Amino acid sequence: MDYGKFKYEAAQKAKETRRNQANTVLKEVRFRLKIEAHDYITKLKRAEGFLQAGDKVKAMILFRGREQSRPEQGVRLLRKFAEDVAEFGTVESNPTIDGRNMVMVVAPHKNKSEVKTEQNAQRAANREAARSAARGDSAPEATPTSAPAE
Repeated sequence: MDYGKFKYEAAQKAKETRRNQANTVLKEVRFRLKIEAHDYITKLKRAEGFLQAGDKVKAMILFRGREQSRPEQGVRLLRKFAEDVAEFGTVESNPTIDGRNMVMVVAPHKNKSEVKTEQNAQRAANREAARSAARGDSAPEATPTSAPAE
């Protein structure tokens, strides 16, 4: 057996496993209790992007002054947030008060490695389509099957 070939194949396998490895990161979205509708939508879209990428989202409400005496409004806002992101993730920890903040963690439905594998497959398919277009090949799926001949 060729030891050099064995080392090369082992190195390639290790490189491939590193490429597919992914760490789940905890991303944070901060709200204030009196948030405007447009700002809420912006934060919501940001959180949806994090969840689609396979990251966990920590939704945090910052209380200031008299707002601290109304934690039920914070719970209501976080529950609304959880309902709005329900198609992308599930609530991992219910709203809890941590000092002047109220925190809730939402976990994605798909884990980070699944998302990364899908992205790599999509990227490879796009690269192959670009190569075939550059060569001038016509894909059999792209040609019309029943064109009227006159």
